[in-house]
Amino acid sequence: MIGAGAAVLLVVGGGGVVAVNAFGGGDSAGSKTDGGDDDKHKGDANLLADANALIDAPTVKSLTPAGAWAISATADGSTAPDKSFVCQPQRFADPAGIRTWVRNFRNPTTRDTAVQYVEVSNDSTAAGKTYTTITGWLSACVTPQMRLVASYSTTGLGERGIVAIFGQPTGEKTSNYRTISVSTAGQATMVLEYDSSGTAVPKPDGVLSTAGAGLKRICDQPGAGCTTGTPSATPALLPSSESPGFMAPIDLPVLTAVNKPWVSATSTTRSGTGCEKIDLKKAKAIGYKSLTYVTPDADVPTEFGLDATVSKYASPAAATAFVTGIRKNVDGCAKASGDAVTVKTTDSITVGSIKGEAWRAAYDTGGGKVATYRIGIASNGSSAVYVLFPVLKNLDISDKAFTDVLTRAAERAPLYK
Repeated sequence: MIGAGAAVLLVVGGGGVVAVNAFGGGDSAGSKTDGGDDDKHKGDANLLADANALIDAPTVKSLTPAGAWAISATADGSTAPDKSFVCQPQRFADPAGIRTWVRNFRNPTTRDTAVQYVEVSNDSTAAGKTYTTITGWLSACVTPQMRLVASYSTTGLGERGIVAIFGQPTGEKTSNYRTISVSTAGQATMVLEYDSSGTAVPKPDGVLSTAGAGLKRICDQPGAGCTTGTPSATPALLPSSESPGFMAPIDLPVLTAVNKPWVSATSTTRSGTGCEKIDLKKAKAIGYKSLTYVTPDADVPTEFGLDATVSKYASPAAATAFVTGIRKNVDGCAKASGDAVTVKTTDSITVGSIKGEAWRAAYDTGGGKVATYRIGIASNGSSAVYVLFPVLKNLDISDKAFTDVLTRAAERAPLYK
């Protein structure tokens, strides 16, 4: 556990995502290689044979009323770039599909951009797999300096859909945001991404409206065999490929000095940095586990990383009692330790069923040296989460960023079994 001074050594084999190359071909614009399925399983091979059913500039106006939108480029499957939207690791999600279209938009006034990406599969079953592949890309996104700040499940966008909002800080109060929807209707899987900047996380409304209009255009095509309704969104976490109950790399904080992805490793569960006095057996936890998140490819000290411990209890009251005990220990630590420890509360959390507290604690280790940590504890139902982040030179995050990570950890925690 990094917070206790132990280094974690990771050997990452392969080190990346293997790209799958798929090339356009066939006798229609945007066609791709045929997967060889029996004809009786195929949908309409002529669906979206041209770009007329793609979103136009007036439709994109619903993303933001400011400025004027224009189409900047339209590409088919033979000319589509390797990466069209955030977290995309390879050119196509369905290399055996019928065709792909990519249309880009720009707004010179606001400097916002958008992209519509559509893959037409051989049938609705293959489209469902394409949808799963793309949402998996977002869930397991390892794009450095990108964090999932909000996500939703949707209704009224074809058979199923999600909206995810990724943020990348650009200043003390501003960030670049990528709001992306993924939906499937019949043979088609559509991605719509809206890139903007601002001081607040965007609402999903504009993307929902534009994506709904885009799917309607597709479903209105002869032979499409799909329908769409009135789009709506409900907050929901993207699934994580990490151990159940733990954060994904896209949940972890963004640091300007770290341009490499986070990875996780199982670590030993310890009692904390000194103030916390964590004793999970005494707290009667019925299960617990710890992970350490590090950036093995980044040029950072071995002490750099983030620890998370998730514990499960017989009842919400037991989880709350555990968290309350840790809060008392940390809040009273400075008084009990004299000048050797300085503790400052950086935030308190009360969000729905999540309740917790975050601190910045500094320990005088002698010889003029000080060890500083960000500490967080929170409960959510019958689960609790403890998060620890050692503060190193030029490797710190803001109070708000740490609170956001602690909150996300608490949101994930109930999935731990």
